[in-house]
Formats: sequence, structure tokens, C-alpha cells
Amino acid sequence: MTARDERTDLSVIREGVARLCARFPGAYWRELDGRREYPQAFVQALSEAGYLAALIPSEYGGSGLDLAAAAVILEEIHRQGCNAAACHAQMYIMGTLLRHGSSEQKQRYLPRVADGSLRLQAFAVTEPTSGTDTLALRTTAERQGDEYVLSGQKIWTSRAEHSDLMLLLARTTPREQVAQRTDGLSVFLVDLRALIGHGVTIKPIRTMMNHATTEIFFDHARIPAAALIGAEGRGFRYVLSGMNAERILIAAECIGDAKWFVARGAAYAKEREVFGQPIGVNQGVQFPLARAFAHTLAAEAIVQRAAASYDAGVDCGIEANSAKLLAADASWEAAEACLQIHGGFGFAEEYDVERKFRETRLYQVAPISTNLVLCYLAEHALGLPKSYGRASAEAPGSGSGSGAGAGAHSAAGGPISE
Repeated sequence: MTARDERTDLSVIREGVARLCARFPGAYWRELDGRREYPQAFVQALSEAGYLAALIPSEYGGSGLDLAAAAVILEEIHRQGCNAAACHAQMYIMGTLLRHGSSEQKQRYLPRVADGSLRLQAFAVTEPTSGTDTLALRTTAERQGDEYVLSGQKIWTSRAEHSDLMLLLARTTPREQVAQRTDGLSVFLVDLRALIGHGVTIKPIRTMMNHATTEIFFDHARIPAAALIGAEGRGFRYVLSGMNAERILIAAECIGDAKWFVARGAAYAKEREVFGQPIGVNQGVQFPLARAFAHTLAAEAIVQRAAASYDAGVDCGIEANSAKLLAADASWEAAEACLQIHGGFGFAEEYDVERKFRETRLYQVAPISTNLVLCYLAEHALGLPKSYGRASAEAPGSGSGSGAGAGAHSAAGGPISE
């Protein structure tokens, strides 16, 4: 893939992704789901095709595409019945390194991330005691000479077992010593390969879907001071700056899921016969699916609008959060309709509906729960009083198109860091 310009039709990207996904049919995902295994072959194929390097500038070996193109990649993966959750974080956490990393860090890591020889797919923010109140996190990074010493615990850090590098948000200044609650947190690019068994322990968490999420324990783990991204104490702002991109890209995945459910439900309604006729002739079958289709179209328009605003560099906090909310709702509505149409067969693994049903349910919760999105919209779009927390933080969703997402208390993106 190469950088997109006016001559590059997004349909070309869709077709390429669809061809790749055809190599990984439902049977592939069902087998992995049964064993709770990571889709190594699928991720490797995406890496070799250059799709996971979509947002990395061409000077570092990436494709240099915009967010709208990246959204199409993830949407199409889900539309084909696959699951990009195994690797999508590599796209949206890339911005922290690109915008705030040093020249040496970018030169050292980005070319290898682009060619797939290094994986940057883990983002450690959420903690057991703080949840989405990111400013209350307790994991510390204490400077000792040319090193930082890490102590603490992270939870819902997905793909940590399958990532070479990890972005970590940790406290470098005690809360009682900072002027603002948003100060004192720093971001580090951690090389996990050197730390497993040397101060870092990763434990998988089994969930209702095959999501490869984990909890991580830091027991005086030492990392070089050069692992710090940007300025010490500014990490919270760096993390917030990528939240809009995350919401837009996840919303695109939801649109892909919704399209899969609608297409699968319609196909089954045409084929399945009861009482001597296809069940699709019944309005009780048609209407829920038709309504889900219409809501998917509407949500897709907001996702595209949000991506265009982001790429134009304008504030898109309201659009990004609205896109996540509406797309997640559309995918869940389509999932409900599709499962209901399949009846008992919807619960059978061989139809893939129950697997996708479990996967798409996550997006009501993470990254960023539906309730916190509604809180954000009520406050920032409607001017209503802030309903969560009393901390004074920088206005989320303000500034450039890559500005904050849904507020100081939701930087972690929900119970499962994506």
C-alpha cells in the first residue's frame, strides 16, 4: 500500500482487505476461539500486506494513509467476519509515538513496526482500583539515575503476551505534589521482551470472547530512561490526544460488524423455510433487520464525518464520541436481529453468529463505556453540568482533531484497554 491521494479509491483498499480475509474463513476463527488462541497467522498476513502500518509515515516504511483509510481497513476486516481486535491498537496508539516521541525513538522502532518484525499492540493504562478514573492510577515509575523503576499493576491490557513493545502510563510524581491532577503522569515505550521474568509478570484473563487480555504486575522492573516519551509529567495529555482516533477506528469496526450481521441475517432469512415458505416473507423478520440496516447507514455517516474532521485537523470530540456510541448501538441492534432470525441455530458455533455476537457486545463497554460517552455529550454538546467526578481537568475534546476523547476519567477507554 502507498499513501492515499485523490486518485486512490477507498474501494481498492476494501477489495484488498476482503481478499486477505477470504484466506481466514469462519472455521479459522472458530478453531482459535475454542482454544482461546491468538490469530498469529492473520496478524502476520495483515503485517506483510502493510495494513497495520497504514498510519506510519512513508519515511519510516509505512503507508502514510489518513485515518479515513485506516477506518476502512478495520471496517472491512469485521465486515468479512474476522476480528481486528487482535491488532488494531497498533494503529491508534501509534500517534503517541509519532507526535511526542524523539527522533531516535521513531527511527529505532517505527521501521521495524512497519515491516512487522516488531509488534506494538499493547497499551497499559487501566488499573484494578482506578478503572476509568485514569488520574487515580497508582503504578509508579521512579527515576534512578539512567533508569526508571516500575512498580504496580495494570489490568485489561490486551495483547500484552503477543506484543514486543508496550505503551505504559505511570505516575512519576506523587499526586500530592502536583499542581494539577493532570500532571505527574508519564508515558513510556516499554520493551517487554527484556522484562518478562525480570520484574514483569503477565497473567491472561479469560473472558467471554477470545480477546487475549491480561493483567500485568510490575515488581521493581527497570527500564532505561530513554524509554520516556516526550516530557516527564505530560503523559496524561499525550494519552488523551489519541482518544478521538481510537473511538473513530473502533466505531468503524462496529460498522463492519453491523454489516456482517445484516448480510448474514438477510441471507438466512431467504434460505430458511418454515411452514412451506422462507421466513424472510414475514414482516416480524424483515422489520428488525431493515431497521438495523437503516441505523447502520446513519452511524456509518457519522463515522465518516468524524474521520474526515480528524484528518482535517479540526476538533472532533463530539463527532468521535457520537460515532462510537451510534456505531456500537447499530452493531448490537444488528447482532440481536441476526441472532433472533437464526433462532436456535444462532447459538450453534458453526454459524459464527454466536461468536460475533459475543465480540460485538464488548463495544458497549470498551473502549469507553456508553454511559461515559453520554456524559461527555451532555456536558460538551448540551452544556449540562458535569456528572462524573469533580476533578478539574483540561477540556476533553477541545483543540485539534486529534484532541481528547471522552474526558479525564475515561482515558483508559473502559474496562478492557484496546
